[in-house]
Amino acid sequence: MEYITKLLESMGFHGAATVYLADAILIAGIALLCIFANYVTKGIVLKLVTAYIRNHSRTTWNHYILEHKIIQRLSHLVPAIIIYYFSFSFPLYTYLIAKGVFVYMIIVMMFVLDALLNAINDIYITYEISKTRPIRGYIQVVKIFLFTIGGILVISNLIGQSPLILLSGIGALSAVLLLIFKDSLLGLVAGVQLTANDMVRVGDWIEMTKYGADGDVIDISLNTVKVQNWDKTITTIPTYALISDSFKNWRGMQNSGGRRIKRAVYIDVSSIAFCTPEMIEKFRKIHFLNEYIARKEAEIDQYNQENGIDRSVRVNGRAMTNIGVFRAYIQSYIEHHPNIHEGMTRMIRQLAPEETGIPLEVYAFTNDINWAVYEGIQSDIFDHILAVAPDFGLRIFQNPTGHDLKSMVQDESEKMLLRG
Repeated sequence: MEYITKLLESMGFHGAATVYLADAILIAGIALLCIFANYVTKGIVLKLVTAYIRNHSRTTWNHYILEHKIIQRLSHLVPAIIIYYFSFSFPLYTYLIAKGVFVYMIIVMMFVLDALLNAINDIYITYEISKTRPIRGYIQVVKIFLFTIGGILVISNLIGQSPLILLSGIGALSAVLLLIFKDSLLGLVAGVQLTANDMVRVGDWIEMTKYGADGDVIDISLNTVKVQNWDKTITTIPTYALISDSFKNWRGMQNSGGRRIKRAVYIDVSSIAFCTPEMIEKFRKIHFLNEYIARKEAEIDQYNQENGIDRSVRVNGRAMTNIGVFRAYIQSYIEHHPNIHEGMTRMIRQLAPEETGIPLEVYAFTNDINWAVYEGIQSDIFDHILAVAPDFGLRIFQNPTGHDLKSMVQDESEKMLLRG
């Protein structure tokens, strides 16, 4: 400053004009120097560093640092350092300039650390452990703590008071803060429990009827869990709701390698009957039933002979029924099906009669958990069951349709015409 003042005086400037002009020249010089330093930092140094990292670095984390512009944000400190260095040239304003520079540097460092935390999360996601132990919620907590501390430092610097005074005031407002950050605190606790108990991971298929969620978990954060439903819509669930409410996680099914089929066909009760000799001979020719028929006939004949059963009356003793043979056929069909998991339960069971008939339930697991494949396998099985039921003298129950009523009316009309 003194050099500029003496230079101006030697050029013929005197009095207050010399001081103001010297200040203006110095400010302009500082501004030009900051612009030049910023250009050198971003236009040359950063480009060289970026090119070197992209061409020579083999580590993934360097690329994430570039992607989140951590070094670019650090470059904003260079002009601030220059301004702080020249602030002593303005004795009357040194304190205010230094205070402003400190506030600016604190804010810049907050955004640098924010970008660094984002980079850490992205790097962590590349590892397999991130699916079972996500850290995004914890990083969000660190960010809240970071910005809170940064805000306290900025305010304390502006008012010229110790940060401890502000912290003591915040302690008095803890009840209000707890209310404000209630969701974040609940989310933090829920995140710890979800992670510790391995209740849900990114990529899990979960079903939560209360929130209309049925699909894959795509993100777990401090406050929310995002689920992409099968119709490609996205449902957002509060993180703590996964602790307070119940939900279904299909991970066990996916890991087992088998997906359950649990569906019944309803047999019309009026179509159930004892097997006649003709029916038994017909069933004996069915590939899946020939061994069953031979074994069952021998078992029944032995029982009836040992107990002296008079089989001239059909209700005496034991006999095969068409529904029993049909159930045995479906059991054998399921056991020989190439798409049914052999290591899991395969069972055909008869449930309690209902007003819609007698349910025969297929309980088995496919060996492919892919949804589309699973539905195809299940449909093929029940297509076959529905198609072969009439060959066993059985009718599948269904409520009368318009076609059935029309046929009944036509039959009655034909009978009346014959009588007339």
